[in-house]
Amino acid sequence: MKKSDPTKKIVSAALFAALTFIATLIHIHFPGMVTGYVNIGDTMVISSAILLGPVYGAGAAAVGSALTDLFHGYVIYVPGTFVIKFIMAIAAYFVFRLLSGKHKEIRVIPVTVAGVVSELVMIVGYFLYEGLFIVGFPAASVGIYGNCVQGGFSIVLSVILLKFLGKTKVAKSILNQ
Repeated sequence: MKKSDPTKKIVSAALFAALTFIATLIHIHFPGMVTGYVNIGDTMVISSAILLGPVYGAGAAAVGSALTDLFHGYVIYVPGTFVIKFIMAIAAYFVFRLLSGKHKEIRVIPVTVAGVVSELVMIVGYFLYEGLFIVGFPAASVGIYGNCVQGGFSIVLSVILLKFLGKTKVAKSILNQ
């Protein structure tokens, strides 16, 4: 299979969209939050961006996350989630690449900073989306704390996952597409 084989990229993106969907279904209970839990879907948003690149990674992140909202019946969130997760993945990819320079391997600091920037996009994105289209800004501000906790969990898990995958042939194969 050639390096730039589009079929391999599309299959990888579909796999990451499914993994994003599944990861978003996983809830970690955390006291003091409006919903009482965080999901770990952003771990796959960040990971798909770094492994698949801006187009396929962002597409996988957006589709997988938006499908989870649709599956849960949060139809009003589907368009916002699609756009926010797409932008998150784009931001994560470009920050990671900027900080990685010519290094091909996955390093902790670039992944961490890319994750922080990506999660800031999520926090601001959902605050604006909910404030403008759903509940108004005072009510939207209630979700900031939970989004911060969820973002923190996702950054830590992304670093762990990507460092682990970085040592495997699978990640090296994906990174060299």
